[in-house]
Amino acid sequence: MIIVLLRFVVLAFIIYLFYRGISFLMDPKRKLDEAVEKNSYYFYDDIKNVRKNFFITYKGALFEGEKYLGTTKDSFEVVSIFVWVKDTMTLQGMTKEDFLFLENEIHMNYPDAKISWKNPIENLMNE
Repeated sequence: MIIVLLRFVVLAFIIYLFYRGISFLMDPKRKLDEAVEKNSYYFYDDIKNVRKNFFITYKGALFEGEKYLGTTKDSFEVVSIFVWVKDTMTLQGMTKEDFLFLENEIHMNYPDAKISWKNPIENLMNE
């Protein structure tokens, strides 16, 4: 009886470890951190939750965007987005085309939104 119970406990522990491993590999925050380290592109957002900010990593820079809900002709949608960079030193070497690419990526999820950038990106985009 004890051997059967011990086998069940060991099997349950192995299943639990497998579950934790899969959930770790699929965690979006981990993927975001990995993309920052690799200087690659990653868009992390909970589209269904307007209160949560989104994060974009691109060419080693980490951007954060704040969403604001408003009305469109037919429904309530995200109508305004304010984006800033976490560390302005990581912007070195980025061009206006890079920021236009980021705006395109944001518009894919929020087509009705007006995107505003924080300085110094705002100065580059207005030129």
